[in-house]
Amino acid sequence: MPAAPAAPSRPPAPSRHGSGLGLTALVLALVATLGATVGGAIAGFNIGLGAGKGLAYLPMDGSWDWSILTPVRDWVLLGEVSFWFGTVLGVWALVQGIVATVSRRGRGLGIAAIVVAAIGPIVFGGVVQGVLMSGLAAGTGIGG
Repeated sequence: MPAAPAAPSRPPAPSRHGSGLGLTALVLALVATLGATVGGAIAGFNIGLGAGKGLAYLPMDGSWDWSILTPVRDWVLLGEVSFWFGTVLGVWALVQGIVATVSRRGRGLGIAAIVVAAIGPIVFGGVVQGVLMSGLAAGTGIGG
């Protein structure tokens, strides 16, 4: 008896899911990156401005006096909260972007969320370091 002809293979059906998962991941990644960076930058400049003079007059023997940060402890707290806010939202966005990419529910937006969430810590660190240094330069009072 001859074998029955094989049915032609069909391409996978397009996903009926919307791109909401990828869009949510991208929004989370942008909020994490921009929100944490802005909060950290504001805190960093004010930390440098308030603690600059104390840092400038520290002895060069390698000792560190944590009391220098006492006048700016509120700004230090804002910087820390910004860091953790960005970390939690960024990890959430990264995981959700991976899920959106793999499940094809907003693949392009999911990939964009992965990229933004991955570069978020680099943006945060670079901006906060630059703004902290400018705050230190303005706060030392050494240059005039």
